[in-house]
Amino acid sequence: MAKVRIVVDSTADLPKDVRERLGIEMVPLKVHFGNETYLDSVTLSSSDFFVKLAAAKEMPTTSQPSPVDFVDVYKKLLEEPETVIISLHLSSAFSGTYQSAVLAKSLLEGDERIRIVDSKSASLGFGLLAIAAAEAAAEGADAEACLARIEEVQQRTQLYFLVDTLEYLHRNGRIGKASAVFGSLLNIKPILSIDPAEGVIYPVDKIRGSRKAMNRIIELLQDKFAGVPVDVTFVHANALEGAQDFAALLGDRFTVRNTSYYELGPVVGTHVGPGTLGLFVTAVEA
Repeated sequence: MAKVRIVVDSTADLPKDVRERLGIEMVPLKVHFGNETYLDSVTLSSSDFFVKLAAAKEMPTTSQPSPVDFVDVYKKLLEEPETVIISLHLSSAFSGTYQSAVLAKSLLEGDERIRIVDSKSASLGFGLLAIAAAEAAAEGADAEACLARIEEVQQRTQLYFLVDTLEYLHRNGRIGKASAVFGSLLNIKPILSIDPAEGVIYPVDKIRGSRKAMNRIIELLQDKFAGVPVDVTFVHANALEGAQDFAALLGDRFTVRNTSYYELGPVVGTHVGPGTLGLFVTAVEA
């Protein structure tokens, strides 16, 4: 039976220990501070990034991996006998990373052992899918079963995120100017999500104050998860305390089996800014 290997790009925000434990390969994007270039989550950690961001006179920029970066990883994995690769990536609406992976496959003569997947999501929105696929592969699942697991977990998961300011999303062209102005007024906290069909950010609601925004998200989650055991995953941009406060609120309203905390990596942090808090709630399999 073919061995399935999972490849992600660095915007999955999976820590090195998780990737090593599950045999997930990672291709990094790049972060540029002026003339300095760093490999996302390789030569620049999340904590160091936010320190540099606070001191930066100009906004950093980011760039996608080249097709050759992917070719190098694919070739290495395909040296292993009977290997099949599932390469899972940041929404193509946000970045050309997915297209770089597609081009890499073409450079390898369209090798059918490589399956490229546009996650239509970002950060742990597809990091969790990669974990699920890698766990399935470790249990002996073939590529089709791993892909089915990705789709099934995606359907059981709801994501929302809060940003301290819409300035970063606006500067990076991810949200309209009017929304950026509105979000800066009267301590308004926009609740955002990602459309699973289009892979784009959309506004869910706009609430005054962080605690009220958290409570509004809890209301939104009630219809789907009331009475259902759930796993809760937080990803934060230098905002662990806020994530822990949110976890306490969720624990009072839902049957939470496991709670995990991850840090937003430098590339995603560039586009959403410090203080961002993402929440991923996944119904536990019956």
